[in-house]
Amino acid sequence: MDKQHIFNEIQTIMVKLFELDADDIKLDTKLYEDLELDSIDAVDLVVHLQKMTGKKINPEVFKSVRTVEDVVNAIDQLLKNQ
Repeated sequence: MDKQHIFNEIQTIMVKLFELDADDIKLDTKLYEDLELDSIDAVDLVVHLQKMTGKKINPEVFKSVRTVEDVVNAIDQLLKNQ
């Protein structure tokens, strides 16, 4: 799964979960400032990403995530560490 595919999956999840416009979700979009996600939204996102990847996501990894690209990179790294 390449980064573009990961981004597309994350974008789809965010549109469904948070009723966001796909056009508002870009790599440099800030999760908390631009998309107004909160900590509960972040937990929901992690749960869906775990389902998508079939991997357990370490919460420590997601504490430093600020942008959509950070999420893509974290998932990419998780999948490479199989």
